[in-house]
Amino acid sequence: MKRLLLATSQFFERNSRSNLLARERFAKELREQERYADPRCLTRYEHQAFSQNGEDGAIREIFRRIGQGSRTFVEIGVGTGIENNTALLLADGWKGTWIEGSPKHCKEIRRKFKRELDSGQLVLIESFVTRGNVNDLMTRHAPASLDFFSLDIDMNTLHVWEAMDELKPRVCVIEYNATFPCDMRWNVEYNERAWWSGSSYFGASLQSIADVAVKKGYLLIGCDLTGTNAYFVRTDACSEHFLDPGSTRTHYEPSRTYLIGMKPGHAREFRRD
Repeated sequence: MKRLLLATSQFFERNSRSNLLARERFAKELREQERYADPRCLTRYEHQAFSQNGEDGAIREIFRRIGQGSRTFVEIGVGTGIENNTALLLADGWKGTWIEGSPKHCKEIRRKFKRELDSGQLVLIESFVTRGNVNDLMTRHAPASLDFFSLDIDMNTLHVWEAMDELKPRVCVIEYNATFPCDMRWNVEYNERAWWSGSSYFGASLQSIADVAVKKGYLLIGCDLTGTNAYFVRTDACSEHFLDPGSTRTHYEPSRTYLIGMKPGHAREFRRD
């Protein structure tokens, strides 16, 4: 029995390693396609340290081009803090605020990031974010000269971002739903008690998010290769630094969850009752 268990363990270890290598090879081949050849394309700079995908590298490249400013951030929906869009910025000396609604996750953050919290480099706010409280939270806990903002709350992304009008960070990273085509406008109905079931019914399409961005004075400058997050820069910082600013057709990436070891796509769900 022990030999069988050992053989089974070794098989899955080899299989897992093989799958990882295959995913890395496929991602490399994707980035070598002509559509990513322009040096202004952010996909070329993706790197994963603490982000879910390659957002860490793209975010660093954005600030390399426009300057780091005051090196401040706010992220809403950070999980346990180890896999998000600002942990690398924190490691690089930036200061900021994390807003997280899960008591369990907040407990983990308080344990893992005690030094940063105690020093004041990081502020943790335990709160479920809605379109009714987002402005109050940002006014009380975000600096006026905010450099970076990230929003990943699965369900009500568009509604919360649309309601946020108190601050104008220079760079925003917003989760989008890649189930829908690049030029289609779609978003979930607002329900502040809603939670994501893991299906395709969540958030908003890229075009809907880009429409809100334009109203707020931002332009789309890229999406990560897995089709999870979209990057936006304030129009006064865009200049010639980025490829085809504002074009969802240029920057849209389809859902490629298999690149991070997940099943392709999400279970299809038309609406939530």
